[in-house]
Amino acid sequence: MTTLKIRELKAKRSQLGHQATALMQTATDDGNRAMTSDEETQFDKVMDERDQVDRTIERMERLLDDDRQGIDDIPDDGRPGNRNAKAQMTAWNAYLRDGRPGLSAEHARALNAGNDPEGGFLVAPEQFVNDLLANVDDLLPLRGLATVMRLTTAESLGVPTRDADLADATWTSEVGTGSQDDALRFGKRELRPHPLAKRVKVSRKLLRSAAMDPEKIVRERMAYRHATAQENAFMTGDGNQKPLGLFTVGNADLGGITTSRDRDVPTDGTNFVNNSTDGYAADALIDAKYALKPQYHLKARWLFHRLILAEVRKIKDANDQYVWKAGLGDQPDTILEIPHVLSEFAPSTMANNDYIGMLGDFSNYWIVDALQFEIQRLIELYAETNQIGFIGRMESDAMPVLEEPFVRLQSNDTVA
Repeated sequence: MTTLKIRELKAKRSQLGHQATALMQTATDDGNRAMTSDEETQFDKVMDERDQVDRTIERMERLLDDDRQGIDDIPDDGRPGNRNAKAQMTAWNAYLRDGRPGLSAEHARALNAGNDPEGGFLVAPEQFVNDLLANVDDLLPLRGLATVMRLTTAESLGVPTRDADLADATWTSEVGTGSQDDALRFGKRELRPHPLAKRVKVSRKLLRSAAMDPEKIVRERMAYRHATAQENAFMTGDGNQKPLGLFTVGNADLGGITTSRDRDVPTDGTNFVNNSTDGYAADALIDAKYALKPQYHLKARWLFHRLILAEVRKIKDANDQYVWKAGLGDQPDTILEIPHVLSEFAPSTMANNDYIGMLGDFSNYWIVDALQFEIQRLIELYAETNQIGFIGRMESDAMPVLEEPFVRLQSNDTVA
């Protein structure tokens, strides 16, 4: 049933894409005019519905994946990480539902490695952590494009960065080796997972009587809370005990993406969309596309806030052609033939010198998670409302490890 529903939703997605394209084409065929206010309203309505369909498809596909995977699928090969995995998850469910009093002697042995009798929390089983991080990955498109690593024992991950490059190879004879070049230099940045804590509340009745396992209820709510905090840091984090964001200006000490001319492409921020009629806005997008070296185009994605994307969708180039194209079927929407992703924490304003978007190969944004997740169960604090609180603590860090694969769009009122 779920598979059939997903197919129906994808067919609806294609239909809405055709409707949006038809609205654009009507204005183009009618003397290459701009869309009327009524047409823009209808276009925005269609695209909002299409975005909602996209989100529904993503949720249903995640649900289908969850149904296909289960605790019983974990092989018991004798290794500590896999031994008694099912027993650990059974004990974990009992702890989330009833707290420590609900743990039998067998349950306590299964969670023995995470026992902290004085602090009042347990270290979650690895299966729970992996599933939670997978949920976070699904909620954040950037994590799906970035290079994500998990540390199990090391405290930090050294990241090799190229500070200087070699000159080109030289033509030489059969037995020659070319000239010696000592220009290559490597630096090293440290990715060190930093603590991140979030609190969620769940009703007692839901934990005891819901059809879903308690661990799934807590995991999904924890995933959402941690995902929003991480996404905010991935966009604008200052790198101080937190990730270094993509839109944060880097420097020699901090690392990250600096303000060199080929990293920041100016646009006319005061009149970004209206300038589409004479090509200025489209030119800025084209400049950004070709400021990025071609070896990064295959994996490149535009990154915008939804409010900025709503404006970009209406931009025409100098030939009165829309730069945004609706994807048909399973194909993604594109801007100048490159797909885009959205982030609610990407810049959403267009004042002078504001960043308004980015184009990049996000596999060069590295995320490091520590595979230890602690859950503290709060019983008395929310007793009056018949709720139980859970504080989840994890550790993560992230940063762009190269500047070259990223180009930011920057608003600039002086662009003519």
